[in-house]
Amino acid sequence: MPWPLLPPLLLLLAASRAQATRPCFPGCQCEVETFGLFDSFSLTRVDCSGLGPHIVPVPIPLDTAHLDLSSNRLETVNESVLAGPGYTTLAGLDLSHNLLTSLSPTAFSRLRYLESLDLSHNGLAALPAQSFTSSPLSDVNLSHNRLRELSVSAFATHSQGRALHVDLSHNLLQRLAPHPARASLPAPTIQSLNLAWNRLRAVPDLRDLPLRYLSLDGNPLAAIGPGAFAGLAGLTHLSLGGLQGLPQLAPHGFRELRGLQVLDLSGNPKLTWAGAEVFSGLDSLQELDLSGTALVPLPEKLLLHLPALQSVSVGQGVWCRRLVREGTYPRQPGSTPKVALHCIDTGEPAPGGPDIL
Repeated sequence: MPWPLLPPLLLLLAASRAQATRPCFPGCQCEVETFGLFDSFSLTRVDCSGLGPHIVPVPIPLDTAHLDLSSNRLETVNESVLAGPGYTTLAGLDLSHNLLTSLSPTAFSRLRYLESLDLSHNGLAALPAQSFTSSPLSDVNLSHNRLRELSVSAFATHSQGRALHVDLSHNLLQRLAPHPARASLPAPTIQSLNLAWNRLRAVPDLRDLPLRYLSLDGNPLAAIGPGAFAGLAGLTHLSLGGLQGLPQLAPHGFRELRGLQVLDLSGNPKLTWAGAEVFSGLDSLQELDLSGTALVPLPEKLLLHLPALQSVSVGQGVWCRRLVREGTYPRQPGSTPKVALHCIDTGEPAPGGPDIL
């Protein structure tokens, strides 16, 4: 198609995106990406990883979009380290794999356009209040630190409603305090929260958060009963795999999760049934993973409590799908089709197997 016939948006997408290097601070690498027609717009990615603590503060180009300061044995980060030309428009910052044990409360106060922040693989034991209120963050990675207690309010950002993804996996968290009802700042807009492999013995109070995804894998949860997920009606994905100890599922433990579509309980060999009522209230659940558990055979009333269920994994390599049997045709007035789970052993080369229900 001739160029004049292309719409303006397609012209922009079709224009070449070039990559080149540019002069940079000694030891760092600066990669420039140009966009648009005639390379009219450029962004620079600056990689200063693995150089040592002497690297900060490092001058960066004015059009820097992402700065990598990982693996530099940095022990402190404050406002003066992240100041100067190029920092005010920074969108991504990587401080992972350093030796940070604390943060200055104003460390990120000048980063008014920061969207992605990686603080993973450090030794952070605390997070100052309102650390991120100046930045429109959408992604915060705090995994593999030493956090023991934290408030949800710590993730209040200048997001203007933008979805926030928070990774707190592989810490030492024993308590995650809820957002105060009368707090001066609105509740954080956390939609994805990874709390896997911490020390939580109970499901934390996460009400008032617009959560869609939640992982509690690997925590020593003692029990999951009614009210555990209060206020999380919008949650669509919940992962409870590999729980430590002897977790107990009480009847109606998931009843608040009316919008849940995927539930992962895999890798819990000591998990036992407390009746099909465990899944009562999960009217929207479509996928259920029970692989690696002792939850076999499936109870006969399972489908009555899970009207939208489409597939379930059980035992070791057994996968089941929802099957509707119409029966005689034409259907008799007042009759309803029979619904069953047709299961196959995915380890066998030929599909086939008995119906569990």
